[in-house]
Amino acid sequence: MKVSDYIVKFFEEKDVKIIFGYIGGMITHLTDSIYLNENMKFIQVYHEQTAAIAAEGYARETGNVGVAISTSGPGATNMVTGIANAYFDSIPVIYITGQVNTYEYKYDKPIRQQGFQETDIISIVKPITKYAKLVDNENEIKYELEKAYKIALEGRKGPVVLDIPMNIQRAEIEIDKIPSFNEKEEKINPIDWTPILKLIEKSEKPIILAGAGLISDGAQELLKKLVDKTNIPVVNSLMGKGCFSDERAECIGMIGSYGNRCANMLVPESDLLIALGTRLDTRQTGNILEGFLPNGKIIHVNIDEIELDNHRLENRIKVKTSVKEFLTFIENKIKYRVTKEWENRYTNLKEMYSQEKEIEKNIENKIPYRIMEILSEYSKRGDIFTADIGQNQMWSAQHLKMKEKQKYYTSGGLAPMGYSLPASVGAAFANPSQNIFSINGDGGFHMALQSLMLISQYNLPIKVIVLNNNALGMITQFQELYFDKRTVGTTAEGGYLVPEIQKISEAYNLKYFKITKENIDDKKYMDEVFSVRNGIIEFLIEGETKVFPKLEYNQPINRTSPLLEKY
Repeated sequence: MKVSDYIVKFFEEKDVKIIFGYIGGMITHLTDSIYLNENMKFIQVYHEQTAAIAAEGYARETGNVGVAISTSGPGATNMVTGIANAYFDSIPVIYITGQVNTYEYKYDKPIRQQGFQETDIISIVKPITKYAKLVDNENEIKYELEKAYKIALEGRKGPVVLDIPMNIQRAEIEIDKIPSFNEKEEKINPIDWTPILKLIEKSEKPIILAGAGLISDGAQELLKKLVDKTNIPVVNSLMGKGCFSDERAECIGMIGSYGNRCANMLVPESDLLIALGTRLDTRQTGNILEGFLPNGKIIHVNIDEIELDNHRLENRIKVKTSVKEFLTFIENKIKYRVTKEWENRYTNLKEMYSQEKEIEKNIENKIPYRIMEILSEYSKRGDIFTADIGQNQMWSAQHLKMKEKQKYYTSGGLAPMGYSLPASVGAAFANPSQNIFSINGDGGFHMALQSLMLISQYNLPIKVIVLNNNALGMITQFQELYFDKRTVGTTAEGGYLVPEIQKISEAYNLKYFKITKENIDDKKYMDEVFSVRNGIIEFLIEGETKVFPKLEYNQPINRTSPLLEKY
């Protein structure tokens, strides 16, 4: 059997139906094998970074691995941003790069390059992958694929890169005669659940922090069951948004640097934080760690023991397990319900310091938040949102009202502009019947234009939302705060321009709608806009834009700007 045919058959057996990539000389055997397999489809994208991030969207929507391929050299290096993103956000993707023939590869020769487009991609990506290997022996392909699949999905998920020379791809192998990957199961230390249960049951002011690990584990229903039983309030990290419906009374909102004020105020009042599948990074806690949870303890649940052991917060009980296992045990064993006093406190705090109140009191240009209300209104149960990086990400994270079964995909760790469009493409191929809103700022939209062709080409169910304020708004807010409003590279005066989006829509054969302050409340027009399967919806935002609340440096999380007199 030809090696490239085996690779495709392997993914077919793992129920991967789509492989994203950009064809090139060193990957032609693999793309041809995909073409010849009637149960697989190769999606020729228009930039390798699109392939890399689309595979992440596919993985997040299916819960399976995503797969992206590229040729050697520039094809491989163009995927690096997506590979790094998958690593920092723990997304299981297998990236396969073509490589020059083994007899052209330089190996240890002290030269820069021997083969055309030869690049040592493995050395480049090792720090941003769970595993990376040059497969230069055809008889290792079964072993390495099985190993890659297991590593990508086990424990804390993440990306794997396999670099496969062209002559290895076209080699013939006897599958039954080459080695398989058989690794001994990791010995898991038993958890002493007794002190954990006692700590929860003695708590007077508990709160749950839901992170990305909860979504990755598919534990949303378990969280709902626990909250139904206990009435413990829930806050979420940026990457945990959507795991618990905003329609629930117990949902307080997002914490962190741009978190909802009510959520950031509630956490320090708690005597017990149950942190589920989150790193508790400084974007959540703020740099004043002693102000995060001054009078309480943290039950820190994470599958990654290294993450648990290398955190600066000291008031933690470390629980190395999956969120699903933790919630399954706790929900079955716990006999607890929060006091009426705590329920009244978090209910009142949510009402007094809601995002709606924040917008009313502290936001001068309310249009961006009005857009989030419109998207919430026109979205339905089960719909998917993908958000780019910048103000658009924080407006949506703060103010989208997530319904049951809705999903919110964004980038947390690496945060590359241009994320939303290719992520939405990957999610659409994974779930072509689901409505998707791709939220973009004008900057990230411009970076990811190549993805637009795929939307029209395959009639994908993606409404491309462009929040156009003709600026890189997140940085202008930073420049105003620290650089005396010198908007270098972020406004027209500083050298930043936005293309004519209507003409771009025409070029990519997509419907175009323009929303301004004059027609944003025209319900008949908005009904027409959001009835389309796909297209570009440009919201023109005039004037300066702000995201509030915002945590400034050297402030505890309950003192976000604009500061309140009481705090």
